[in-house]
This record gives sequence, C-alpha cells and structure tokens, in this order.
Amino acid sequence: LILLLYGNLLCMLLGISFTVWFTLLLVFIVVPAIFGLSFGIRTLYMKVLLKVFEWATLRIERGAKEKKHLLYKPNTNGIIAKKPTSLEEELKEIRRNGSGRDLDGSSPTFAVSDIFYFCRRGVESIVDDEVTKRFTAEELESWNLLTRSNYNFQHISARLTALWGLGLLIRYCCLLPLRLTLAITGVTLLVVFTTIIGFLPNGRMKNFLSEKVHLMCYRICVRALTAIITYHHSENKPKNGGICVANHTSPIDVIILASDGCYAMVGQTHGGLMGIIQRSMVKACPHIWFERSEIKDRHLVAKRLSDHVEDKNKLPILIFPEGTCINNTSVMMFKKGSFEIASTIYPVAIKYDPRFGEAFWNSSKFGMVSYLLRMMSSWAIVCSVWYLPPMSRQEGEDAVQFANRVKAAIARQGGLVDLLWDGGLKRSKVKDTFKEEQQKLYSKILVGTHEDRGRS
Repeated sequence: LILLLYGNLLCMLLGISFTVWFTLLLVFIVVPAIFGLSFGIRTLYMKVLLKVFEWATLRIERGAKEKKHLLYKPNTNGIIAKKPTSLEEELKEIRRNGSGRDLDGSSPTFAVSDIFYFCRRGVESIVDDEVTKRFTAEELESWNLLTRSNYNFQHISARLTALWGLGLLIRYCCLLPLRLTLAITGVTLLVVFTTIIGFLPNGRMKNFLSEKVHLMCYRICVRALTAIITYHHSENKPKNGGICVANHTSPIDVIILASDGCYAMVGQTHGGLMGIIQRSMVKACPHIWFERSEIKDRHLVAKRLSDHVEDKNKLPILIFPEGTCINNTSVMMFKKGSFEIASTIYPVAIKYDPRFGEAFWNSSKFGMVSYLLRMMSSWAIVCSVWYLPPMSRQEGEDAVQFANRVKAAIARQGGLVDLLWDGGLKRSKVKDTFKEEQQKLYSKILVGTHEDRGRS
C-alpha cells in the first residue's frame, strides 16, 4: 500500500512538472515566436554573462601574475600588416638594393636576386597562411568559461573553478534539455504544419500560412540556440524575385536569416530526417532541391534559378556563394553561378560574437551531431546581420567582377577580411591556374623590360 502511494505521488509530481514545463515553454517561447515578440530575457542574460566573463578574465590574469605563469596569447586571425605592393615594385626594390639597378635600367632580363622574392613569399605563406587558418575556430583572448575556447583555463583559482563547475551544470543540466526540447518542437511543428499546408490549393492563403509557419518555426529554433540577433537596415531586406547572398560561417546562418524573413532555399536533396524536412517544406513553399546527379549540371541549376527569379510572386532565393563555412573572420571567393543570372542581388553580412559561443562549423573536425551539441551547450549565439542596399550587374561587368564587388561590400560592412582565395582549398590543393598566374605575371615583367630596352 505504501509503495502504491509513493508511486501515485511520484506520478503526480512528474505530471505537475511536465505541465509547468510545457506551460512555461508555450507562454514564454512558442507564443512570442508566433508574433515575433521578445520579453528581453535573452538580452539581460547576455549582459550578465559579459560581466561574469570580464571578472573571470581579470581573475585569470591576476592569478597568472601571482604564480608567475605565462598566459597563452592567441595569434590573431588577421593577415600580417604590410603595405600591399605589386610583384614589379618588389622586384625593383630587391634589384635596387642588391645591385643598384632596377627593371627600368640596363639590368639583365633575369636577375638571380629575383629568386629571393619568391623564397620570401613562400616563407611568408607558411608563417602567416591567410587561407588554412580561416578553417579553424578563432582563439579568444578573454575567457568565456568554456575550456574549448581558451588554453588559459589551467590558471584557475578555487572560486573560478567553482564558477566554471556551476556554469557546466547550468549549460548541460538546464539549458541543454530546454534547447533540445525547443529544437524538437520547432522541427516537429515545421514538418507537421508544412505538410498540412501542402494540401491547400495554390493561392494567397497558402502563401500567407506558409510564411507564418516558417517564421514561427525558425524563431522557435533560434530560441533553441538562445540566439540574440541584431538586424540592421531592414529597409534593404530581400524582395520577391531577387537573390539574397551572404557570407557563410555556420549551417545556422539559414535559421538566423529565415527567422526575420522568408526565403526559398537551394540545396541538395538528402535522406533521413533532413530528407523528411525537405520534402515537407517543398510542399508548402517553392524551395529548389537538386538530386546529387543534377547539382553538377551548371546549366540545369542556372535554368531552375532563372525560372524562379522571373516569377516576382516567388520568395527571394537564399544562396551562400562561398560554398563552405569560413571562420567568421573573412569572406572568401564567391562562386560566379548566382551572379550570372539577370536578377537583383541583395547582399547580407553576418558577423558572430565568439565570446558567447563559437558558431563556426569545422566540418573536417566535427560531424553535424557533435557540432549541434557544442552549439546547444554553449552560453548563447550572438550575431549581427546587416542588410545591404540591392546591387545589380553594371554594364561591361562580367559575373566574376560582379561577384567580387558584392563580396567586397559584404566584407566591408561585416568587418571581415576580403580574400580572393577559393574556399574549396579547405579540401583540395591549390589549382595549377593560381601558380600559372604568378608565372605569367613574372614573364610579362621580363618581356616588358626586354622590349623597353630594345626600343631604347
């Protein structure tokens, strides 16, 4: 009898706990997500975290000074500061210093000193590689109570260790279960509601309901990451019939942008859970999914994109032209495909604050599941989004030049380094064409010097 009473009491307590849990979830998260409201709890949470991080960093530095420990100071992810110069200017300087003659004088067609330029550039590329370091997470100079983000955690006092342990309990025992619940809720609602909407006839009502459901579900997923997003210049938000292009740091870039507006997604079809989500989404909204065999057919891809943007009633297409994730410090080469289409381009710059959690996905080191676990066990995801004025292809401008102009605008607005390198170098070697460009440039200098000398 006593065991039965205890069993009934336990069931009642569990029932009350679940009721309270889902009531709070509904009132403070789901309902505000439907109407796009916020109670300011996440902003207050962010301010408290900043104060704690500042104290932790000062405590580490003071403890290291008392114990005479050297603090690890991370290298910056920027490029070594030096005045940009051309190949010809540097060769002139080397020859002038070495022999007192330069390329404009009576110097020989080839000088042995030229070799030093290429040797020096090779060493610089090894010491300050501006490409491969874009594919690793940036190290923080201040500590955010995550051992994964700073090597100084070994210099910790007893109080700081206790604070770190408390933070560990909060992140894994409170925040992680809540975030998993929200993520499951958001994805489930997205699949169920988009499937139901898919049975409605095409028209304004279907489009209206589809947009509201997508916004609601993406906002729930944003809250599953405790994402604090600041949107700037909303008057420049992408419009129907256009193409939205943005720099790419993480798979959640899609959620970050889609929680503020609806987009037609472009991507490859998948199996499993991702395939279920894709099939349900395309029933309610004209997303563009390609089979694995089709994704390499550039003409087919371009035609489907062109057909979409020609219909001004369809949502703007969201594309990440880099084709891979870069570590929130730079913007790398944009693929020209989306810039060959005669359409208005809406550039968007995304910049994450790494103090609260690392958003960059190093796909060569972490799988999707482990990456999402790291994201959901971080303190928060804080980022800024800038909508830039729409841009169109100018007369006489080819697709590559247009892509570079858009990329430069995004880099400038987001405070990112504008790199010409292809993000594909993340998984492949440097193409021979890059080497040939340097060889051709050097050959032109030598031929030009020889011709000038012949004319004189």
